Amino acid sequence: MASIQRLHPAKRFSEAAVHSGTVYLAGQVADDATQDIVGQTRQVLAAIDRLLGEAGSDKTRILRAQVFLADIADYEGMNAAWDAWVPAGAAPARATVEARLARPEWRVEVVVTAATA
Repeated sequence: MASIQRLHPAKRFSEAAVHSGTVYLAGQVADDATQDIVGQTRQVLAAIDRLLGEAGSDKTRILRAQVFLADIADYEGMNAAWDAWVPAGAAPARATVEARLARPEWRVEVVVTAATA
């Protein structure tokens, strides 16, 4: 039976779980929520890079991304940061929806699933 590795486990959730060649990240949000949508998205993507690296993966191996925006009007700003980050030819399957996030100051939350190396 394949083991499950949990990264940064806490009482309520782990930042990531790795099982059978797949890494599942928890929703990532900005640490500095005073920034605009581009700044918050960049922070989220940097957190994703860090966690994927810890799990033995990287952004070229993302299979699926779910993007939650507090205001769909931020779609273009989020995409500006996303497009600068995602490698050419490695764009994952992605969905973007408007949703009420857990804290009003958060403008974007991203969940990814990736293959490990």
